[in-house]
Amino acid sequence: MALEDAAKQIDTAFTREGYRGLAFENTFGGATSFLRRSYTKDLTGVDLAVTGVPFDQAVTNRPGTRLGPRAIREASALQAFDPPYGWGFNPVDEFNVADYGDLAFDYADTRKFPAALTAHIAGILDAGAGSLTLGGDHYISFPILRAYARKFGPLSLLHFDAHSDTWADDDFDRIDHGTMFYKAVKEGLIDPARSVQVGIRTENPDTMGVNIIDAREVHEGGTAAAVARIKSILGDHPTYVTFDIDALDPAYAPGTGTPVWGGLTSAQAAHMLRDLAGINMVGGDVVEVSPPFDTTGATAIAGAHVAVELMCLYCWNKRG
Repeated sequence: MALEDAAKQIDTAFTREGYRGLAFENTFGGATSFLRRSYTKDLTGVDLAVTGVPFDQAVTNRPGTRLGPRAIREASALQAFDPPYGWGFNPVDEFNVADYGDLAFDYADTRKFPAALTAHIAGILDAGAGSLTLGGDHYISFPILRAYARKFGPLSLLHFDAHSDTWADDDFDRIDHGTMFYKAVKEGLIDPARSVQVGIRTENPDTMGVNIIDAREVHEGGTAAAVARIKSILGDHPTYVTFDIDALDPAYAPGTGTPVWGGLTSAQAAHMLRDLAGINMVGGDVVEVSPPFDTTGATAIAGAHVAVELMCLYCWNKRG
């Protein structure tokens, strides 16, 4: 590439005309928008808005996921100049994918946080876009689901995790990243009979009627069987996909708050996410990337890959 041409590629997050196309920039410099997408607060014509929620005040163990959105964005630069592998199409060539920046909130007033996040996501949905959220701890899925349920009604939840996050907690003002799906079922945001949790490997006697495909079932039965079962449960129902990075074994994603051995491999996760093409995904998130415990950057890289796969899943059904 000639020097003159290279100069035109500087900070395409700010200089790109329109939203589409790959970004051929140095991975080690420039603006760290997700996949070098254009930064914007104007969602006119945007199909999918990527947004960060740097919140980690609901954790039960190790904090640090407030730094997750920034780390995932930085890691995504490694994928900004190649089409996603194995999909047969390139979403950033066919759809307007933008980086909407982070939710702004008062970290010292957590009482106001849930409503602020719900309003943030509702604003994206009202603009006609879908949302792909970079967390943050897993509690953020609860306020997000409130916004989605207002538009779509009770949703199917496709949840990748080591933990079911359905431990009983009837104080709906309490903020906890281990009880939010209990509350989501109780509040009627998700339909447990049409929902499935994948990769579970911690005990919880009451899973609120949500279907479980635990990590051992994936290991022993294979990803194809797991995907077939997931699709049979979800059907064509509007589905929100949430991926806690601790669904992966700590060997692949050590930088997270509550790691549990025996988890999914990165290959298993990649195969399942790609083979889930065709589900009626209306939005999603990747959460619990904690950079202070991610000494090699492997967890952020895994989070960025998951986010790209979720982008592909979202765009798949919207192709002409």
